[in-house]
Amino acid sequence: MHITAKVDYAVRTLAELAAVGPGPAKAEFLATSQVIPHKFLEAVLSDLRRGGLVSSKRGPEGGYWLARPASEITIADVIRAVEGPLASIRGQRPEDVDYSGPATPLKEVWIAVRVNLRAVLENVTIADVAVDGLPEFVHELTADPGAWKRR
Repeated sequence: MHITAKVDYAVRTLAELAAVGPGPAKAEFLATSQVIPHKFLEAVLSDLRRGGLVSSKRGPEGGYWLARPASEITIADVIRAVEGPLASIRGQRPEDVDYSGPATPLKEVWIAVRVNLRAVLENVTIADVAVDGLPEFVHELTADPGAWKRR
């Protein structure tokens, strides 16, 4: 799976918003605290707003804040808001692709990949990241030395 800069910045921004609390935070603060290019962050915040993950208000007292509790925003929600579906094949959802001959089983492989992505990404929330409270299953997955080996 390729995690884009946009997804990485979006998750980090939401974790920062969760950490600062319920009041609005300025984009400049978020960009500085997470070392994200300001112009890029503005585009990310726009996607997050359209995706219903952040709310905003203009003006001197304005800024950005989480549209719902951090414990109700999963990493999968963030990816979908800024990039679209978790898994796609040539722009199609895995269940919509068709193969023939010896490639026929690939459809099932792509579905299995999506299931495994969902198993992690739909069960880790922004709150888990913001308070360094990842679910135990994540620690179990990363405890395997093979998880850290490049292939």
